[in-house]
Formats: sequence, structure tokens, C-alpha cells
Amino acid sequence: MMKTFLCAAAIVLAAPIMAQAETLTLYTSQPNADAQLTVDAFKATHPGIDVEWVRDGTTKLMARLYAEIEAGNPQPDVLLIADTVTLEGMAQEGLLQAYRSNEATAYDKALYSADGYYHSTKLITTGIVYNTAAKKVPTSWADLAADDMNGLVAMPSPLYSGAALIHLATLTSNDDLGWNYYGKLAANEARAEGGNGGTFKAVASGEKPYGVVVDFLAIRNKADGSPIDFVFPKEGVTYVTEPVAILDSAKNIDAAQKFVDFVLSQKGQELVLDMGYIPARNGMDVPVGFPSRDEIKLMAFDPAEALKNASGNKEKFAKIFGVK
Repeated sequence: MMKTFLCAAAIVLAAPIMAQAETLTLYTSQPNADAQLTVDAFKATHPGIDVEWVRDGTTKLMARLYAEIEAGNPQPDVLLIADTVTLEGMAQEGLLQAYRSNEATAYDKALYSADGYYHSTKLITTGIVYNTAAKKVPTSWADLAADDMNGLVAMPSPLYSGAALIHLATLTSNDDLGWNYYGKLAANEARAEGGNGGTFKAVASGEKPYGVVVDFLAIRNKADGSPIDFVFPKEGVTYVTEPVAILDSAKNIDAAQKFVDFVLSQKGQELVLDMGYIPARNGMDVPVGFPSRDEIKLMAFDPAEALKNASGNKEKFAKIFGVK
């Protein structure tokens, strides 16, 4: 009996000690299905890393995170959220950790922080959607502010939508458009309220013949038979990029860096393409229904400048459009 016990003990001691899996905590504003695909693909590439993730809108996620920071117990290692302006603010507060991923060499410098605080993972552009029953086809942002557009245009409000606030910051900093452009839209009684979804429904239903929305919303619905079309304006498009960043308080730095490298890698960007978005990485294909990447002109955008002007831009917009 004793001999059997000793043999069993020897076997246990001789067995290799299994390494405990790392656990990465991710906060993301991706849709649930996209977040699950991202996590599953990362874990398939790094099977030794478990991922716990929380999904919510960027505003709610940030409220949760700042409450955790206030309590001295921030949870996430990595953020994958809607826009660079939010992360630029966090970088300036010292809440992000710099990481210069080797994958960044495949990206335009405008799409990541020069110090490595955040890196863009996709391009979600904003352009013009129009109902196919509309009398004319717009080709530029300026067309939406023409005299014959009175009461015909809908757009998301920058007081509600982060993408719309970035759109506002981009267009008002453009020399050919500026605040004068928004003044014309307001004079033409353009409807500016809610988010992209409400604007799209207004155009698809024919309530408003023209609108301003994010690309995939229009292009996917057009493919499904919606009576709309989408225009990439000749001045260029505004865009958000769903950047990834590592928290300064991250507990699992190695796993966090691996996650950043993965979403920026060729494999990670192919996943973005499969989800139906434009990959941020150079040299990639685009989803069906989109023009080639070299045909899509991105308007100049400075996250730091947009952050500095965010409150003032909201106040000025509210005044021009007479909203509170």
C-alpha cells in the first residue's frame, strides 16, 4: 500500500507544472458580435492568454473606467474604443502607456500616436447618403448647403454622436468649409439630432432625401435592397478609427502588447475586413461595395486640436442650430 502511494506521489511530482494562463482584460465599444470575433481570433493566435471583456458605448465605458480610476482600481489592460480624441485626452492625463508596435510601420503616420499611446485599427468614414428618388446626386459637402437644399438634409448631432463631433471638428477646420458651412446648413433648416441610425432611417424612408452617415450603415443596407446610395464627397471624408491603447495601470503588459500587435497585424486587419470595415493598415482590400482605398480621400484631422476645441465646438453648434 505504501509502495503504491509513493509511486503515485513520484508521478505527480515528475509531471510538468502547467503554466497558469495570463488573463487580459479588454474594454471595447465594438458591437458584441465583432468583439467576440476579435477575442476568439486573438485567443486562437495566443492560446495561453485568456480574455475577459466588457462591451458598452464609448461614453458609458469611459464613465465606468473613470469611476474605477477614482476608486483606485482600474480594471482594463487594453481599450479598443471608437475614437482617437477620447484616447488623446487620456494620453494627456497620463492614463495611457506608450507602446510603439512594430506593426505601425504598415500604417500612415496620421493614424497613430507619434508617442505610441494609441493605434487606429479601422476606418469608419462619414459621407453623404441619398434616397435614390432624390432629384439630384450630391458630389460634395458643399452641395448639402446649397440654396435648393432647404429642409432636405438630415444629420446626426455632435451633441449626441462622437463621430458627428469629429465630423464637425474636421469640417470647421477646413478652409473651404469652416463654420460658415454649418451656418448655411442651419439657415437651410437641416435637421441635426440623434445618431447615425436615425439619420439613415429618415433618408431610407424618404422623409429626408439627403443625409450624413457613416459608410458601412449605408453600403450594407444598399446591398440589402434599401433605396439609397452613398457618396464619398470630393473634398474627402471625415473618419473615426476605433483605436487600441494600453492603460498605464495595465497589470498584464506583455499580453496587452500582444493584443495590440495582433489587431494591427495582417491577420488582425483581415478580420476587420471580414467584419465589413475598411482596414486601417496599408495595402489591404476593402469590403464589397466600397471604392478602392486609394480612391478614398481622408480629410486632415488633428485629435489634439479636436480635443482642445470639443467643448467650444459643441457650444457654438448648439447656438447656431438653436438647441440646448
